[in-house]
Amino acid sequence: MKKIFKELPPPIDSSFLVKQEITTQFANPFHYHDGYELTFILQGRGKFYGGNQVMNFAEGDVYFLGPMFPHYFVNEKPSSLDEPMAHSISVQFQHNFLGKELLEKPEFCDIGKLLRLVQSSGLKITTPNKVSERLYYELTEPGITKVLLLLRMLDRLAILPDKNLQVIALHYYDNTDSYKDFSKLDPVYHYVLENFKEDVNSRKAASLAFLNEAAFCRYFKRQTKKTFSQFVNQVRTTHATSLLQDKNKSIADVCYECGFNNLSYFNRQFKNLTNRSPLEYRKQYEQS
Repeated sequence: MKKIFKELPPPIDSSFLVKQEITTQFANPFHYHDGYELTFILQGRGKFYGGNQVMNFAEGDVYFLGPMFPHYFVNEKPSSLDEPMAHSISVQFQHNFLGKELLEKPEFCDIGKLLRLVQSSGLKITTPNKVSERLYYELTEPGITKVLLLLRMLDRLAILPDKNLQVIALHYYDNTDSYKDFSKLDPVYHYVLENFKEDVNSRKAASLAFLNEAAFCRYFKRQTKKTFSQFVNQVRTTHATSLLQDKNKSIADVCYECGFNNLSYFNRQFKNLTNRSPLEYRKQYEQS
């Protein structure tokens, strides 16, 4: 079984790490780092799972994750070879990547606040302008240029209004042992996040975790603080919030496209998780 701790060793000639991923399917398992990660989604859409929350992600989104924050990106597979592939750029760094005292200077006050905000959580950031592929090439420039670019980027993110920042709380995981235990659930997450539109069941999930069904259900509830069916409904409802933004889709269309097979059950589950009915959610979105 894969371990989910992933170290952040920077290159020999750099104080932080920049990675570009262009693929049909993001490959990282459910994992965490001992430092910060700033991820830009340049292409693709899918589901983000982190801190026991499920979110939709799409082109232009930015995720800023603090140390020890477990996370997982699963993009939707393109239906044809002509569709865009998944493309992301991640910047990974330690809190003291420029030394212990620099971020304590008055000029770095806003950046310091941003780092403290994600010290034990994560952020989904909506930026006014989508990020371009040029970012990767700028961040791989030699010398001080890329350091200045990263600081400027962090400063711009730090002064965004609150409406652009969605906090992703870390609801559990008290120590690294809990993280290691969670590696057993990596194939389960992948199974649900890839197949939630179809029939998913606890028997199949249990086999992926190498447990019998009863033991798996207990283990899943203990580790995630929710039942397996609650997790599946959470993923499906999260997908529904995206589909409801298309006014040409009926509520019934959204229900069945998300993997629910009963309209009244869909309405009930959606309201349980969002405190709004699907229709109320759509009206509120259209008025925003």
